[in-house]
Amino acid sequence: MKSDIEIARGIALKPIAEIAGRLGIPQADLEPYGKYIAKVPERLIDEDRMRRHKLVLVTAITPTKAGIGKTTVSVGLALGLNHIGKKAVVALREPSLGPCFGMKGGAAGGGYAQVLPMEKINLHFTGDFHAITSAHNMIAALLDNYIYQHKSEGFAMREILWKRVLDVNDRNLRYVVTGLGAKTNGETLESGFDITPASEIMAILCLAKDENDLRRRIEKILLGTTIDGRPFYVKDLGVAGSVCVLLMDALRPNLVQTTEHTPAIIHGGPFANIAHGCNSLIATRMALTLGDYAITEAGFGADLGAEKFYDIKCRKAGLQPALTVLVATTQALKMHGGVAEDQIKEPNPEGVRSGLANLDKHIQNIQSFGQSVVVCFNRYATDTDEEIELCRLHCQEMGVGFAVNNAFMEGGKGAEDLARLVVRTIEENPSKTLTLAYADEESIEDKARAVVVKLYGADGVSFAPAAKKKLETIRQMGLDHYPICIAKTQYSFSQDAKAYGVPTGFNISIRDVVINNGAEMIVLIAGDIMRMPGLPKSPQAERIDLVDGEIVGLS
Repeated sequence: MKSDIEIARGIALKPIAEIAGRLGIPQADLEPYGKYIAKVPERLIDEDRMRRHKLVLVTAITPTKAGIGKTTVSVGLALGLNHIGKKAVVALREPSLGPCFGMKGGAAGGGYAQVLPMEKINLHFTGDFHAITSAHNMIAALLDNYIYQHKSEGFAMREILWKRVLDVNDRNLRYVVTGLGAKTNGETLESGFDITPASEIMAILCLAKDENDLRRRIEKILLGTTIDGRPFYVKDLGVAGSVCVLLMDALRPNLVQTTEHTPAIIHGGPFANIAHGCNSLIATRMALTLGDYAITEAGFGADLGAEKFYDIKCRKAGLQPALTVLVATTQALKMHGGVAEDQIKEPNPEGVRSGLANLDKHIQNIQSFGQSVVVCFNRYATDTDEEIELCRLHCQEMGVGFAVNNAFMEGGKGAEDLARLVVRTIEENPSKTLTLAYADEESIEDKARAVVVKLYGADGVSFAPAAKKKLETIRQMGLDHYPICIAKTQYSFSQDAKAYGVPTGFNISIRDVVINNGAEMIVLIAGDIMRMPGLPKSPQAERIDLVDGEIVGLS
């Protein structure tokens, strides 16, 4: 079979104005970025139309290091729905250059279920990530300058919480010292870098309802504490307007198309292991306005992405998914069934059977939110009919709908069964009112306990001294009502990346707490998870090249 980039390159794209026209978007409302990409204004969002349409969330069981094909399923479902005569729009996150050139590769789907033009989407796209990086680092520079320019007046910071960001995997930048050398180089300060998807600016952009809300949130960003113990915000710098100017274009969502010319809206890109893992609220609301079915995804496994989609995004925006699709693969099931990772592509029905406990735990978790759930089996070439039938019968016993997705090989036709299952389930058994994992008024400790005990299966949660100190600050500032965002490994329910299946008898230890006052959430950092990833021994960058003017190796 052709590679993803070869398939993408072989498809004749339609002008973006034609794609927009299918959705009723006038050409005058488009801001084109070339022939096949355009930004669309958020004023097109219509609350009345949103209420009449169906929102479908795509999530997954605990993934392997190679992923689980969740984006491919999301795109494939949109293709399948359009294939059976429904009007569907898919809303996805933008890829990060870190994983693209690191270990995981791109995030534009795969095979015949991709969003296009995949090279541009996976690389610089419309510059949204660059705008977020610039806005974040400009705040850092302005804060450093404020400290330098006002030190003669007695101004100083007791604690600086605002670091820097970069959209590459670079472990050497996790902890740095700035301002070395001559006094004119500024104050010597400890700092560090997170990856851009972990930036609070990314979270703010993805949770903001509009331009006014964006400004409100940026002004609230907590930068640290002054020497006299006073919280210091971006508003105190007086630069929120400048930050909004940098983000003006990035706030508008991006319209592209799939391999079968289905409309796709791609916007924002926080990771689910270190942030809240959902595309922008504006993009989701836009897709829900324009399509009878809006397909959106949440990052990594359901314990991370789906939980945060419900408890953060839906809580804040009042969204109500009609259905959640849970993606599974035999390779992931075998890994959770105790099969060695270098053998998970080999037939092993017993390994699949043993790994079904991980699937079951995710199903139960999703149902605990009042969600109807169907299982999508994302088929790979190495899967056997026996393994697929084993999964189908198990889901039948669980009373959960099951369909095989073959969109990677066949496009919309290969997702027809999944599309029909989704439509039928929504019509016959739609999700109940969303039941959140915790209430706003609960303490941060109780919120954490609710998630780790109910959803992860942990015995409890503990907080390191540094984390407890931050919790006291949160109480003093009156921020207990914010939802929590647990930063944890995506490879296990626990904080141990190698504890596969459904581990028991473990605790979650919170070593640090990050106050995202502008994003209006509290980030709890569990175990040894890093907000700036490192590169693997053999990164994808070694296989990406430019040959005769064409990109090769990008997937």
